[in-house]
Amino acid sequence: MRIPSRVTTGRRRTLGALLAAVAVAMCLPAAGTATAAVRADAAAPVCHVREGVQHTDIKGHTYTKDLYCENAVADVFATPEVYGTVIAKLKTSPSWFVCWQSGDLHQGGNRIWYYTQGDEVLNWPLWKGWGYVPAFRVETEPDPFPGLPACMPG
Repeated sequence: MRIPSRVTTGRRRTLGALLAAVAVAMCLPAAGTATAAVRADAAAPVCHVREGVQHTDIKGHTYTKDLYCENAVADVFATPEVYGTVIAKLKTSPSWFVCWQSGDLHQGGNRIWYYTQGDEVLNWPLWKGWGYVPAFRVETEPDPFPGLPACMPG
C-alpha cells in the first residue's frame, strides 16, 4: 500500500478546491446577465392588454380581453360617479380591468373609469365587487388605454 506524500495530498486539496470553484462559477449567471435582466424588467410595460382571458361579471357579460396594469389602492364604485356607492376595495397591484366607461370628472382630470372586480366586497354582496375605478388610480397612459374596449351598455 502506498502512503500519499504531503505534496500529493496538497495537490488533491488544490484540485478539489479548483473543481468546487468551477462548479460554483457554472451556476452563476454570466457577467452582465443579472444587470440585463433588471433592465429588461424595468423597461417592461406597466400596463398591457391581454387576450384570451375570461371574466364574467354579475350581469352575465363575458370578457375575453383585459388590461393588466399597476394601480393604487382604490375604491370600486357601483357606477362611474365620484359620489357613487363604494361597493368594494381594490387592494392588489397589478390588477385587471375589462373595459372602460365615460363618467363623472374625477381627480385625474378626465372622465374615464375602468371596470373591474374589487378584492374586498364592502357593500352590495350580490354584485361580488364588480364596479368602476377612476382612471387616476390606474397607471394608464393615455386614457382610455389603447386596445381596451368600451364597456357594453346595460
